[in-house]
Amino acid sequence: MASTKEILGQDADYLLNHESKTVPKENLYVPGPDFVDRVYKSTDRSPVVLRNLQSLFDHGQLGGTGYLSILPVDQGIEHSAGASFAPNPMYFDPENIVKLAMESNCNAVASTVGALGSIARDYAHKIPFIAKINHNELLTYPETHDQIMFGSVDQAYNMGAVAVGATIYFGSEQSDRQIQEVTKAFERAHQLGLGTILWAYLRNPGFKKDGTDYHTASDLTSQAIHLSASLQADIVKQKMPTNNGGYTAVGYGKTHDKVYSELTSDHPIDLTRYQVMNSFMGRAGLINSGGGSAESDLEDAVKTAVINKRAGGMGLIMGRKAFQRPMNDGIEIIRSVQSVYADESITLA
Repeated sequence: MASTKEILGQDADYLLNHESKTVPKENLYVPGPDFVDRVYKSTDRSPVVLRNLQSLFDHGQLGGTGYLSILPVDQGIEHSAGASFAPNPMYFDPENIVKLAMESNCNAVASTVGALGSIARDYAHKIPFIAKINHNELLTYPETHDQIMFGSVDQAYNMGAVAVGATIYFGSEQSDRQIQEVTKAFERAHQLGLGTILWAYLRNPGFKKDGTDYHTASDLTSQAIHLSASLQADIVKQKMPTNNGGYTAVGYGKTHDKVYSELTSDHPIDLTRYQVMNSFMGRAGLINSGGGSAESDLEDAVKTAVINKRAGGMGLIMGRKAFQRPMNDGIEIIRSVQSVYADESITLA
């Protein structure tokens, strides 16, 4: 397997040697072997939640490091089963999704209540389950964009999951209802001892302005992260920022000049560090998503991992780059990402 530096190629120096001048790295709650004791234990989470979060951090190749490598496969609902699994029909069977996570030595597998429930007795004791309880389905016509409940926290608990996942489309017309539903679900999850992971996505046509898409702007995504931490998400999943200045371009909401002059720069590590700052300075772990599949999957995944780690993030949650390829290729990509987080020479910027 090629080294991280070899995979990064001409971007190696730009990403591996960048020194952030925004917020001092000493101010961040950085992932580490003692993260549950050092950070989560200060919260109002019960000992059962702490135990389940610890089991998440202790599993797989990155077990004991404080970093997470999670395989998420809910695209059968979110993008349709045909669009997601036709490239690799073996993944129509949820058992192969779990096997990919296990063969890749991930910390956990995240999927739908139905998918994980179909094989729970065989695998819930072998790899931590994260049961995703709401989804956007694409069979409705005309197409709608709304996260609706597909399962309950109690179902996740009964199948042996260690955590639940949910999505909120912040900025959408339905976001108020979704926030209320997820708040209640997360409260119930913590009562039962489960961890909580929030997919904090933006969704509003107004976030596209003059030909530029600000759905992945650092300032807007960071506010979604801050809202997620406020909803008591233990871990927040967010897309890697690709630009900035969403607030000013769209002419919406409130921001401050220092966000752009002092707290961020054009460097992707600094844009991602602003996301970490908004996760209560890292108290709620930030995991970035791997994005869709493309020819440059390996390079893109490793680059995302380096940016996330050096910014102060907690790991990567990557699905399509892995399961839409032959299993051996998918395993190689996931393990290359894991090697970034296991490499102690790749440090906080």
